[in-house]
Amino acid sequence: QVQLVESGGGLVQAGGSLRLSCAASGSIFSRATMYWYRQAPGVERELVAHITRGSITNYADSVKGRFFISRDNTKNTVYLQMNSLKPEDTAVYYCSAVWGGGQSWGQGTQVTVSS
Repeated sequence: QVQLVESGGGLVQAGGSLRLSCAASGSIFSRATMYWYRQAPGVERELVAHITRGSITNYADSVKGRFFISRDNTKNTVYLQMNSLKPEDTAVYYCSAVWGGGQSWGQGTQVTVSS
């Protein structure tokens, strides 16, 4: 099992930036594909970005060119750099790890973008 702890959320004005972090416990981090999801009130959870163990990345169309996912296997941490934030980016952001043995979720971190 992997425990995930997100941090870095907060309140930011439109056009600003935030960097989210997700620290993982356990030894499988380097073998896991890591995901960032988000969920706004009344909306289904949305996949934002993912990064494979080989650092291949993919993004939702809504965040392409603004958000960047990266990982540091020496720190068991995945990051989401969010630039040019918009009010519609407001949501709880969750990280998730998927590996051969299963999937884990973090508790989420709130991101609020004011107009």
